[in-house]
Amino acid sequence: MKRRTFSLAATSLGLLPLASPVLAQSAAPKAGADFVVLGKRVPVEAPPNKVEVIEFFWYNCPHCNAFEPQLEAWVAKLPPHVAFRRVPVAFQPSFEPQQRLYYALEAMGKVNEFQSKVFRAIHQQRQKLTTDDDILAWVGANGLDKAKFTEQFKSFSVASKIRQAKQLQDAYQVAGVPALGIAGRWYVDGDLAKSMDRALQVTDYLVGEARKG
Repeated sequence: MKRRTFSLAATSLGLLPLASPVLAQSAAPKAGADFVVLGKRVPVEAPPNKVEVIEFFWYNCPHCNAFEPQLEAWVAKLPPHVAFRRVPVAFQPSFEPQQRLYYALEAMGKVNEFQSKVFRAIHQQRQKLTTDDDILAWVGANGLDKAKFTEQFKSFSVASKIRQAKQLQDAYQVAGVPALGIAGRWYVDGDLAKSMDRALQVTDYLVGEARKG
């Protein structure tokens, strides 16, 4: 979903389609056409022997929801030299509760268990998870220790993660979600690559380029 054009109807009802079908691969992806080369390198968390890949996402985004199964399958097959992580975006302040939801799950080691559950609650079950109260009520009804979650949800460390997420979002110049940042050097999304399937192919290519040094 493009940053500048998201709407309440699209984000709450999940009515937007996926991007266009995969393009035929006749040549290597091209900078400026298939992906963006960042003007300034972004610091990475991955160690020097690994290539960092970041997925930028938003729980209410229908495109992110549709992309999630494909992304999970891709992540499951990643080689050891790729370090993958997620960053929840905030295109406006109302997104912050869902950023805190993600980082509280991360602090509790529950992202793998609950990532798909959150998407399913919003997009299939049509539950509203946009405020603190919505989220805390949902957590309490879905098997998490509500007291421990609330402690993380309101913690300084989660607030710090949110500030870092905003810095990364700006540094990668995220134009919409889902999107991918690679090695602190490149950015690709469904608009650039023409589909998220091809965006993953471009990401694989760029991981290879990063490995070349």
